[in-house]
Amino acid sequence: MSEGCGNPDNSMETEQVAENGPSTQSSTQPDTQNVDSQCFTQSQDTVVAYESVPRIWGRLCPHDSNLQTVVLTKDQYTFGRLADCDICVKNKLAPKREQVISKLHFRIYREKIVTSNGIEDDVVYLKDESQNGTFVNNISVGRGRSIILVNNDLIAVAKPHLKVFVYMSTSGYDDSFLPEQLKGKYAVSRTLGAGACGEVKLCFSKTELAGKKFAMKIISKSNMTITAPKNRINDDKQIINEVEICKKLKHPCIIKVEDFYESPQKVYIILELMEGGELFERIRKSNGLSEKLAKFIFYQIVLAVSYLHENGITHRDLKPENILLATHDEETIVKVSDFGLSKLVDSHTMMKTFCGTPMYVAPEILLTGGRGAYTSQVDIWSLGVILYCSLSGLTPFRIHDRQNPLADQIIKGMYNFNMPKFNRISPTAKDLITKMMTVDPKKRITIKNVLQHPWLNDSEMLTKVQKLLNLPNDENILRRPLNDNIIANAKNKRARLE
Repeated sequence: MSEGCGNPDNSMETEQVAENGPSTQSSTQPDTQNVDSQCFTQSQDTVVAYESVPRIWGRLCPHDSNLQTVVLTKDQYTFGRLADCDICVKNKLAPKREQVISKLHFRIYREKIVTSNGIEDDVVYLKDESQNGTFVNNISVGRGRSIILVNNDLIAVAKPHLKVFVYMSTSGYDDSFLPEQLKGKYAVSRTLGAGACGEVKLCFSKTELAGKKFAMKIISKSNMTITAPKNRINDDKQIINEVEICKKLKHPCIIKVEDFYESPQKVYIILELMEGGELFERIRKSNGLSEKLAKFIFYQIVLAVSYLHENGITHRDLKPENILLATHDEETIVKVSDFGLSKLVDSHTMMKTFCGTPMYVAPEILLTGGRGAYTSQVDIWSLGVILYCSLSGLTPFRIHDRQNPLADQIIKGMYNFNMPKFNRISPTAKDLITKMMTVDPKKRITIKNVLQHPWLNDSEMLTKVQKLLNLPNDENILRRPLNDNIIANAKNKRARLE
């Protein structure tokens, strides 16, 4: 939650970014000890200036006593019988073993990547160039194919038991905590963010989409709780059902669930990676967006929420931190994420769980302490707060007001546009915010009417969004929820569970 107040001196505060935004890890320092003695084939300089010492990104530790440790500092290393291979095994191994090794058997190389929070890292690959095969952890790579290497991977040639090296990484990769079913599919890198329920890590596919980046959300079952006491949602069948529903969601403005695995203690959800970071960061860095850009971004959010509501899903935790951007471009695809607090309901079901982020939570939830009934209209209120923040860089309520606690301000709708930043905002934009941030949910504007509001009736913006999302050339397509009959399937699954 971002904290702030509705005046120019209290913008969305930066200390909250450390709490909710991507976390960073210190980069690995160069290990210069014994570099010269450990290099296998590289030429050595007897005197090296400290500044010129290359960064070590890994080591190949010998599994065969006839080989030596190779310290990896270059972008690529080759292994084989050719004299010009970086790791030449000519006359190094027993004749019978040497003859099954190709002239160029495999190559190990790295690709530098930069994460959405600006952290540099390496992705390390092994490419099989051999006739007789290269094996990583007893699994054949396949000639001409590449596989990502992670810490402690065993490399063998010709036969799975003819092991030559153990790859030791100095980067942030560590899959030791993963269940066996995921170790063969994903290489896990740095932590991108953390929250009350778990953390999100950058990961890479190790299979047919080798090197493709994803986000791995790791949730501890013991932490999968709603704010109300004694209301745990750690029922295995319910978790599987809700994830399966999310996997069926198909909308260009909703984060795609790629994969899912459940262990007795944790849930692992593989999501598409959004390189542009959070909307919260975009708003904070710009101290509020231009009205034109805010409209472009907000419309995509509304499309996603409309699709969810049409399919019987209320998000319940909409906030700028849960709105992700595909790229760092100004006009980019926007996607709604984090369904950790969402729950499938049909169009007539009332939800009785108290949850959500206080700054963005609807009055009807606070009125009953979460013990009363409320509908998908709670998302509309949150959309109003998001638009208010996007246009001004401010939050509509004052968190440090001693006379009026935050909950009271929300319940009474104590917000206004009486600050200089709103002088440049159009009356129609403020009208939409007012209609969304109406205290009485029965009088609050519906998602359908949000889509039809004059502020969003902007042909230039609609055309841009349509082109960006690669939607059919239909003037009404963006105003229709893209329903894939998910609600019917979801109801059937829930009925079977009950």
